[in-house]
Amino acid sequence: MSLMDTLKRWFGGQGAAHSATPQQGRDRPEPTAPTSSAAAATTGEAATMNDIKIHPAVDGGLRAGSDSFNGGTLHCRCVDNPVEVTVKAQAAHNHVCGCTKCWKPEGSLFSMVAVVPRDSLSVTANEDKLEVVDTSAAIQRHACKQCGVHMFGRIENTDHPFHGLDFIHTELSDDTGWAAPEFAAFVSSIIESGANPDNMDKVRGRLKELGLEPYDCLSPPLMDTIAIHTAKAKGVL
Repeated sequence: MSLMDTLKRWFGGQGAAHSATPQQGRDRPEPTAPTSSAAAATTGEAATMNDIKIHPAVDGGLRAGSDSFNGGTLHCRCVDNPVEVTVKAQAAHNHVCGCTKCWKPEGSLFSMVAVVPRDSLSVTANEDKLEVVDTSAAIQRHACKQCGVHMFGRIENTDHPFHGLDFIHTELSDDTGWAAPEFAAFVSSIIESGANPDNMDKVRGRLKELGLEPYDCLSPPLMDTIAIHTAKAKGVL
């Protein structure tokens, strides 16, 4: 089995994207609908690099995290009784992701995903509103049944290389200090969400301009982690 085959097995195939419904949003900055020129990234129109809207948390530039930050709270976008998740740790490996399984804010080409230790995360309000989006996926993404926002993703398979890490969207927190995104993953997969293939050079150019190195899988350190795990399982290491 090749490394890419292993990667697909670990993270599952592509699935339908999930976005929060704007009218259900909490009182926090919400991405605006793409303008006619920005919409070119997902239509057949030509786009300039400045037209490309990656994600509202990075489009204006990256905000550096804080070394002294020790976690915060995440909320779904329901006006009434929002789900609350408390994280008692700084996030790691924050990145923008183009896959079609990760939750993306409306109008975004990419999601923004980070990981935290599983034992640092707990649901502290309205847990009854959560359900797993796809029980067959390696990452069990727990989403709010009302607004559709993914609150955290958990891996239950103890043989998975990322078992023990939960996946979160730090944009759901009003706390400042979360680690900044470091790279862009699964960039080619935005085509599967409807992005215009003719604009991919501009998308990659915009990512590099923002300081987010684009990869069509994960970053080299994370790919190494998966390869090492697989090699140890085979007895090679």
